This record gives sequence, C-alpha cells and structure tokens, in this order.
Amino acid sequence: MMGESGAVIRGVVRGIEGKEALVEVEQGGCGRCNEDGGCGGSPLTRMFCSGPRFHRVANDVGAGVGEHVSVAAVPGSLRRSANLAYLLPLTAAIAGGAAGHALGGEGASIAGFLFGLGAAFLYVRRRTSGAGYADARPHIVSRIP
Repeated sequence: MMGESGAVIRGVVRGIEGKEALVEVEQGGCGRCNEDGGCGGSPLTRMFCSGPRFHRVANDVGAGVGEHVSVAAVPGSLRRSANLAYLLPLTAAIAGGAAGHALGGEGASIAGFLFGLGAAFLYVRRRTSGAGYADARPHIVSRIP
C-alpha cells in the first residue's frame, strides 16, 4: 500500500515515550509483495525476522496504547538509508584498502580498509544525528478504526 508519504504499513501502538510511539508491525515489508513493482522482500522478512517487530516512530497524531495505526516512511528514505548504512561503508572500505595497497602493500591495505570503514562510520553517525534526518523518520499518519 503506497500513500503520499511513501510505503505505509499497519501496526499496533504498544507504548508511548514522549512524542514517539513504540509500534508493533503487523506485517513484514511494505505490503507491496503481491503488487507489480514490489520487491518480494516479505518472504525474506518472514524467514529471517520471525516474531513481532517493534519500531520507534514519531507520533504526530497522538495515538494511544492499543490503537491500530498506519505508519509511513518518507518516499526514498529506505533506499537512502540502505545506501548510507551498507553501500557507503563498503565502498569506503574497499577504496581505502585499494589506496593502501597501491601505496604500501598488504599492511597499508589493511590500514586503508580500516581507515575507510572508520571514516564512513563517522560520516554516517554525523549525518544521521542532524535535524534533517529526524524529518525522514517513519511516522504515524492515521489511526485505523
């Protein structure tokens, strides 16, 4: 199910902490597995992530504990998050290792790999701690009767 806010999933509010809600997700993935254009990730979610999943999301609608809600992610945020969490550190580590190898052999390659990985980690930490990242967090868009 897609909305103006991107992928929308259903969940149940299990706790409230300030302006955030702890939501138990009722389904794996975004729910688009049976639609054209879906990624088919739900079977993987069920295989590797059995049991209930809880997510801390912004509670802009003031939902209470026990209420069924729709949670949305900002369009493109999943792709950006995956790139930031996986692609950037991998690329930085490989580039650092290659640069180190070109400059000084195996020991320098290991040092370059670790330097690239560390630099990417610091960049990701800085990038995700800013106010702009908070605007891209999943949030409750509506209560479900």
